[in-house]
Amino acid sequence: MTLHDEILEQPARLGQLFLAQRKNVEEIARAIQSDDIQYAFLAARGTSDNAGRFANYLWGALNGLPMALATPSLFTYYQQPPKLNGALVVGISQSGQSPDIISVLEEGKRQGRPTLAITNTPDSPLAKTADFLLNIQAGAEQSVAATKTYTAELMAIAMLSAAMNGSQARWQELAQVPGWVEEVLKEDSGIAQMAQRYRYMQQCVVLGRGYNYATAFEWALKLKELTYVEAEPYSSADFLHGPIAMVERGFPVMAIVPSGKVFDSLMSLLDHLKHAQLAELVVISNAGTALELAQSPIALPVDIPEWLTPIVSIVPAQLFSYHLTHVKGYDTEKPRSLHKVTETH
Repeated sequence: MTLHDEILEQPARLGQLFLAQRKNVEEIARAIQSDDIQYAFLAARGTSDNAGRFANYLWGALNGLPMALATPSLFTYYQQPPKLNGALVVGISQSGQSPDIISVLEEGKRQGRPTLAITNTPDSPLAKTADFLLNIQAGAEQSVAATKTYTAELMAIAMLSAAMNGSQARWQELAQVPGWVEEVLKEDSGIAQMAQRYRYMQQCVVLGRGYNYATAFEWALKLKELTYVEAEPYSSADFLHGPIAMVERGFPVMAIVPSGKVFDSLMSLLDHLKHAQLAELVVISNAGTALELAQSPIALPVDIPEWLTPIVSIVPAQLFSYHLTHVKGYDTEKPRSLHKVTETH
């Protein structure tokens, strides 16, 4: 199965995850809510770390659950783990193999805290270490660049949020995600044509904010992994604190700008970049005013609630990265220096 096949497979996998894991997710939510959970302490690497960025916003905004990103080196090299009083300790890893992520959950258990593994490998060391297992059920992912495991991790995080929230409306919105992703995939050929424009791109920035801060990081990671472009992700707020100075005429700016709380802030920045600094804009949005600013607009379905846009908005970004890799003449299946499973300590 090729990388392109795995991108196209995502609606089916997300639908299966939603149906198969809802009961388990609700049981996990009940169990952790019966404990004295004051915050989530999350360990992840790479693409899974970007899923953690989504959880940071989502669990904080919709569930009132603060989140801290773990520093695994404290658990391995320094052997000086912090006190985890009040923590739900979460490990996210598609393979469940990385020793440093496992070490964080092992320490959580040693300190008597509940532990949760979100993984695509239910028989992995990470899964066997955890008290609770959320199997993302993405199926075997052959390509080095993660696509379907990332969206499945986001879906699992969103399902857990809905379960902790207890709102049936949230579950009804979640049920529509596979259909929204299917709709975005219809833009495949148009995005392939669009990628031709960026054949010689060597550097760019990727902007997002709020829930889609995670999307900015994941899109930048896919560009780095596959196309070898120097893609730097920023919160649009952080971008104003210095990095905006690098933008000159024709400088490529990728932006994820769905309707929602941060829309006006992003629009103000993009308008400035387009008209004052003459930037080249690639915009993913479900708002016409944002798409009109872009030289390369990519439309999202208009009715996606903001909290679920990261699961859908990353899909056209995956397609863009895939097609740009082909345009540049690189191998989408064998990115240089990378392996599917990376075990760090």
